[in-house]
Amino acid sequence: MARNKEFDEDAVLLKAMKLFWAQGYEKTSMQDLVDHMGIHRRSIYDTFGDKHALYIRALKRYSDTVWKSIEQRANNSFTAKAAIRSLMEAAIAQHEERPQGCLMVNTAVELAVHDNELEAYVSQSWAVTEELIHDLIVKGQQAGELSAALDANVLASYFNNALTGLRVMVKTPYNRDKLQQIIETTISILD
Repeated sequence: MARNKEFDEDAVLLKAMKLFWAQGYEKTSMQDLVDHMGIHRRSIYDTFGDKHALYIRALKRYSDTVWKSIEQRANNSFTAKAAIRSLMEAAIAQHEERPQGCLMVNTAVELAVHDNELEAYVSQSWAVTEELIHDLIVKGQQAGELSAALDANVLASYFNNALTGLRVMVKTPYNRDKLQQIIETTISILD
């Protein structure tokens, strides 16, 4: 007879996501996961599979929650410039409830070069981000906010790159004012 789980699967997945985000994949041991998630090793394997499978689930959880909330906030902005600014400011925002930086960028740097599944996941995520930025630029052009002479494809790649750079810089000893200046300079290209 199968036993009922004595834990909230989504809550423990959130704990795993935050641990991977803070420490990285390689530095996080199964014992770290057991301790941090508060469930038995066997429960982790039975529910999520091995460490790699758990990491993929945590990365999906990150995309479905953290990134979707940032994307939604950008889409709810009144102007294209404000939307792009909100994406960039979210990259440097400090939150007590989550680690600094971006789990997707961490994955790209640490794992994507030797893990085809994760490389595909990262590439897909960045393509979605670039498409969002492209659509925001086109929306701004259609509204007359941004010049029609701007190349939305080129700018989408440029802003995606700038956004990725901010997500890396925020994990280092950085000066918040300097990062804000970088955002202002980057946004000024739309003028």
